[in-house]
Amino acid sequence: MAGPAAADRITVFAAASLKTALDEATAGFEAETGHEVLVSFAGSSVLARQIGLGAPANLFISANEEWMDSLEAQGHIIATSRRNLLSNRLVLVGSARQKPAELAPVLARNTGRVAMALVDAVPAGIYGKVALTNLGLWSLVEPRAAQTDNVRAALALVATGATPLGIVYATDALAEPQVSVIATFPENSHPPIRYPAALVTGRGTEAARDLLNYLFNPEAQAVFVRYGFLPVEN
Repeated sequence: MAGPAAADRITVFAAASLKTALDEATAGFEAETGHEVLVSFAGSSVLARQIGLGAPANLFISANEEWMDSLEAQGHIIATSRRNLLSNRLVLVGSARQKPAELAPVLARNTGRVAMALVDAVPAGIYGKVALTNLGLWSLVEPRAAQTDNVRAALALVATGATPLGIVYATDALAEPQVSVIATFPENSHPPIRYPAALVTGRGTEAARDLLNYLFNPEAQAVFVRYGFLPVEN
């Protein structure tokens, strides 16, 4: 990709679970193009609502398809630019000392809180509640659920010992040495975890489009895979 005649600034709104990998991928884009990338990380629900209210984002990357669907229905994203960037897995984590075990018995024995993102708004929490419900475990977890604004906040509760267990993405667990994966949720217990990306209507600059395309190239995809994300076919 040839460097631009003048550097541009690109504002990206991205799901919190992308932070470590996306920071590295966008740094590569900045080095290659000279553009500046500013990334705001939060729960997809918060970011989608902000975009709906006119927040100045050029590019949105959600942790689920529903929030992107909502923005598309309202005309806030450029539908033709929308592509699925990555996929992920859902896991149960505990302290770094804990060993792998069967999901149901661990949750049945647990007397402490279970950290998870907001189950009615944030994708990781939505996936978690659906998975637990389908596995017949939500009644065990619901009274002890410690719900957070985003999945990285749930991860932090486990990493600091504030809660003994948490439900996060596999990539979050890889990014935090103070936790270990106890069990992985069956893929058929929840909808596929996909991260759609799209340009924001009225703000889809040429530089933002270049960044969106860059995130799909082999170099950027290799970064995401190294952090545990899975590629998807569009």
